[in-house]
Amino acid sequence: MFSPSVYSEIIATLPPSVRLVAVTKTKAIADIEAAYGAGIRDFAESRIQEALPKIEALASYTDINWHFIGRLQSNKARKVVENFTYIHSVDNLAIAVKLDRIAEELNKFSQGLLQIKLLPDENKSGWTREELKLDLPQLELLKNLKICGLMTILPLGLSPGDRQLTFGELKNLATAINQQSSLSLTELSMGMSGDYPEAIAAGATMIRLGTILFGDRL
Repeated sequence: MFSPSVYSEIIATLPPSVRLVAVTKTKAIADIEAAYGAGIRDFAESRIQEALPKIEALASYTDINWHFIGRLQSNKARKVVENFTYIHSVDNLAIAVKLDRIAEELNKFSQGLLQIKLLPDENKSGWTREELKLDLPQLELLKNLKICGLMTILPLGLSPGDRQLTFGELKNLATAINQQSSLSLTELSMGMSGDYPEAIAAGATMIRLGTILFGDRL
């Protein structure tokens, strides 16, 4: 259940440069409506089959920005492009090229964030720094998938200090890419319920909050 008091506490301390994205996977439409009533306009889902009924039910809320944050499956790519403004989990070149082609076919532009794996983690996908360097020339050629930033999810077990340092590495990587390529990376999607303060301190522009706003997932 959405907690207005927790949201008020968070938003009161949030820098104006940081966008709060409410993660609503497994949550009911009524929870999204409550969050919307409190002022949230950015909502994230990770499973297309769960997201589509919610998006359809809330279609009259025309100022909602839907964010896709789940693992991208090739056979679900078209539905993601059709229904989401931001795609945070672009994690390899092949899916980036496919999203770009679909967006061109649909005559629309999608905002994509490249998922980066800053530390070894067998449970996470994404580019390593070395892989991204090799793929940058091809990513620069994309027209309808607008690469607007980077996203990362940290491994569990890091200290607060290590979390902030690692988040800072994502910001440094974005700065380096902006200097070395034609891409303009303005968004840093990093920080979740357990580590968002460190992400904000390191320069996050989007934080993805679920549990802290809605309670544990079902």
